[in-house]
Amino acid sequence: MTAARRLPGTPRLLRALNDRAALELLLARGPLTRAQLGELTGLSKVTASQLVERLEERGLVSRVGEQAGGRGPNAQLYAVRAGSAHVVGVDVGPDRVVAVCADLAGAVVGRVEQSTGDTDDPVGVVHNAVVQAAGSAQAQLATVRRVVLGTPGLVDPATGDITFAFNLPRWHRGLLAALREDLRTPVVFENDVNLAAVAEAQSGAARDVDDFVLLWAGGGVGLAIVLGGRLHHGSTGAAGEIGYLPVPGAPVPRDPRRAKPPFGQLAGAESLRAVAREHGFRGGSAEAAIRAAVAAGTAGGPVLDEVARRLALGVAATCVVLDPPLVVLAGEVGQAGGDALADRIRHEVAAITPVSPRVVVTAVPDEPVLRGALATALDAVRDEVFGSTLG
Repeated sequence: MTAARRLPGTPRLLRALNDRAALELLLARGPLTRAQLGELTGLSKVTASQLVERLEERGLVSRVGEQAGGRGPNAQLYAVRAGSAHVVGVDVGPDRVVAVCADLAGAVVGRVEQSTGDTDDPVGVVHNAVVQAAGSAQAQLATVRRVVLGTPGLVDPATGDITFAFNLPRWHRGLLAALREDLRTPVVFENDVNLAAVAEAQSGAARDVDDFVLLWAGGGVGLAIVLGGRLHHGSTGAAGEIGYLPVPGAPVPRDPRRAKPPFGQLAGAESLRAVAREHGFRGGSAEAAIRAAVAAGTAGGPVLDEVARRLALGVAATCVVLDPPLVVLAGEVGQAGGDALADRIRHEVAAITPVSPRVVVTAVPDEPVLRGALATALDAVRDEVFGSTLG
């Protein structure tokens, strides 16, 4: 009987897996000694030492201090070289662009905010934002390994290019290639509401939830769908464009790219602000008016009831198709309505459909699009950088 043939590359693959495990531990736990890495990974002292030497040679970890022990010399502490790679997340709107730069550890180290009202050059806008965000982080542009841009509208899943951007008429097909050529680094477009859902899954109300939808109620209405822990884009990138849902009380357009979307008309910011105004609650924005209604207690109840009825039409249509266990309410209006609005939406959906998902308010109140962009970029870059231990 002949011996079984060994698979080629197995020791190399095991080394790479061990290296990746060590790097993840250093990110999660902070500086560790060789002995601590060996204990946490289950490796022998000799193997753990070889691992650290390998990562030092590749410039992925460095010595950051010492840990006093018992007898003998102090143990060296090692940490991931966070500045060895950077990512930039960009939130693009019709009037402004915000870009943030984060290091490999995920720490935000640079930020810039610019107006876009005085330019018709989207490549120039993004270029300046990325360069200045990296500059404010004192990072070389060459260390920026990925740029993720959040934008309203449709992104083609096949090409990654923008096919239609709401409120951004100069953003069009071909822009992705132009940006990649200009910045000389990978650039990725993603729908802004989808990025908000990524942030919610990573650190918000949807942590450890495989299936959920996020309803964005702000200037417009949008939806993100997460199934099996992954964003669902649809065949053309239009999954979640709930603004186009035909609903009672709003005309159905025959040219969706030119006409106002039906559900968007019924549940958009201006319509909800008008609802609040009819009940005596005035504010400079829909968000302010809804906050005033919530603060008024019982007197503001009719406003929240009507807002919930409108938003529940979109939630109900989604939930009878997907039947998710969780709906996250986000966006400026969603946050302003808070638990009072979320509870009303849940009751309304249960009243008009056979499903009753939990409806909760976002737990990522600040800049969810940027947070989702950074999370998306970091996941990809860590895979690339940590995978480089294969040589």
